[in-house]
Amino acid sequence: MGSNLFLLCLLLLQAYRCVQWCTERTLEPGEFTDILEERRRTSDLSHALRTFSPQPYRGLSLSSARALNQLVLDSQYMRYITQEIGTENGQPVELIREEASRILEEMSHNLQLSFIRLVCYTLTKVFKRVFRRIMVNEDGLNRLQQALHEHPVILMPNHRSYVDFLIISYILFTYDLSIPVIAAGIPLMGMKLIGEILRRCGAFFIRRAIGADKLYWAVLSEYVRTIVKTGYAPVEFYVEGLRSRTLKSLNPKLGMMHMVLEPFLKGEVYDISLVPISISYDRVLEESLLAHELLGVPKPKETTMGLLRSRTVLQDDYGSMHVCFGAPVSVRELAKGRTNRLQYNLVPRDLPQKPSEETQTFVSLVAHGVVCLQEKGAMLSPWSLMALILLQSPEGLALDTLTQRTVWLRGLALTFGAHLDWPAQVSEKEVMSSSMSLHRSVVRCEGGQVLLLGEPQPGGDASASPEGDASASPEGDVLKRAAVVLMCASYRNQALHVFVRPSLVAVAMAITPSRRKEDVFTHFKFLQELFSLEFVFVPGMAGQDFEHGCSLLVRCGALQSTDGELMVTEQWAQTGYFLRAVLQPFMQTYQVVIRHLTENSGKEFTERQYIPAVRSYTMKLILAGELDTYEALSSDTQKNVLYALLRMEAVTKAKTGDQREFKVNKAAIQRIGDILAGRISPQSSAYSRL
Repeated sequence: MGSNLFLLCLLLLQAYRCVQWCTERTLEPGEFTDILEERRRTSDLSHALRTFSPQPYRGLSLSSARALNQLVLDSQYMRYITQEIGTENGQPVELIREEASRILEEMSHNLQLSFIRLVCYTLTKVFKRVFRRIMVNEDGLNRLQQALHEHPVILMPNHRSYVDFLIISYILFTYDLSIPVIAAGIPLMGMKLIGEILRRCGAFFIRRAIGADKLYWAVLSEYVRTIVKTGYAPVEFYVEGLRSRTLKSLNPKLGMMHMVLEPFLKGEVYDISLVPISISYDRVLEESLLAHELLGVPKPKETTMGLLRSRTVLQDDYGSMHVCFGAPVSVRELAKGRTNRLQYNLVPRDLPQKPSEETQTFVSLVAHGVVCLQEKGAMLSPWSLMALILLQSPEGLALDTLTQRTVWLRGLALTFGAHLDWPAQVSEKEVMSSSMSLHRSVVRCEGGQVLLLGEPQPGGDASASPEGDASASPEGDVLKRAAVVLMCASYRNQALHVFVRPSLVAVAMAITPSRRKEDVFTHFKFLQELFSLEFVFVPGMAGQDFEHGCSLLVRCGALQSTDGELMVTEQWAQTGYFLRAVLQPFMQTYQVVIRHLTENSGKEFTERQYIPAVRSYTMKLILAGELDTYEALSSDTQKNVLYALLRMEAVTKAKTGDQREFKVNKAAIQRIGDILAGRISPQSSAYSRL
């Protein structure tokens, strides 16, 4: 027991130092440059056909993608794995190697400069039409250029839109930097013509459901490791794994993260540079599609015809895009004193090894740290702040009031360390008007009153609910309103990382009878654990997150911290109310799901049964006037509640036949609901300042 406790404390200390190292080396993004400005003045064709001469990427010079594939198939690792699988399955090794070759053929990229030029020409036409500006921090690109000369580079952008997929390659081509190979989902490969174009622009395709396919895992991991350790090309992948349908950061997936770090852990490369990239949008092309997906509308299949039908987006205005290249993070520096690489010396490098608990913890910390750096580099638009205010006033606001509150919130966001794209030398009312014009599909201003669209109009709205349309019903009205609310919420979500820690402190103070710091921290830690799938927190860092939230509240003048007590000031009334309201939709959604599960605690259910049941239950509450949080209809939040309760052992999961069924622990669920409502206190947690 003592040794396990010591190991836990050591891992938490390493977590703190790892994240501290990242945050201490976070550099300001510097000035941003609009790369479309020059494109609007010069020929698109001449730009695409210009001389492209990046300095050679540091590493082994391979003549082609085919040579890379052959290197993978001939590796000692693949020889060992195919022999092992052949022995296990009683099949000839030649058959296993043929299957490995087919997998690699399906997966591998075929990067060709001619296709980069073609796509560059096409994207320039598209970007100039849909975006006002594409802003890039050139200081970040200069740091990236230096990193490309020194060690293997991993480009790690966040993922909010399909536009993310080639924007990095487009920027690197523009600045004469090495084009990356990009991890992509297998559905993109199935798009006729488009799939092959993406492959020739550097995409390599990964199946979504790999499961226990040992050979596929082996081919994929060896392919990625070979690219990294040979320095064949920079690797680009999304550490969140999926495109975020809510525009919030997602908790990282660790499979690909471990693959790109393994060459360093095994001593095959001296160092690896991780480059966090923050992509921020004024308006996302898929905003309506994403909102309807959250309400249960099936995601359209990714096809070439679907892409052609969606060309109507070219007729709309999507404002600006900001791409912030963060400072390269040295894996070698991160690993100092935090992971023991000697374990890899005990087994030949070419043989598979199961990572130790220490290594898994290190990989997780690095991945979470990268997501935090992506959040730090995000650029917020005025609309994100306006959305925060509007969603707290569903009945609408006077334009003057909205302007006043948004300007106040701008000051608070800047105090909390946010980066804002607030136009200079433009009046505040002009900023409000421009933002509402850009998001006219969500908001309108009539008679000086600002309202979200989708509200049922007196006497009905024939244009919104045509006769015979399924939406011409109370449920249809709710879904229309919910779609607008979720679209607005997605832009609010882009700013949540700025406010989430002080908001958790504010909510913890509201449900804690005491002002003792230790008591408030106990509730803070409970809330952070409950919302661990809604927001990204580095595991084991609750104490530091609490201190950070408190320090921000002290910085803005809303709180004083003395002798273990938290004392509110005059500014607390406005600041505290706002911060509690930020989390109110999540609080209410979790309470609704907890109520539903409590009332149905005797039944076992699958996830496929759970989502429609919760959606139906939520719809009934909204129609009955018992719930005014339309965000409770979001399937992503509903799933997050279920899996958060599973983590907290209030729900259990067991495999029954081919399905996994959930079962509710009614007493545990009720206790969590009571803590969330402030009726009882969570178990005391030792206050830590690791």
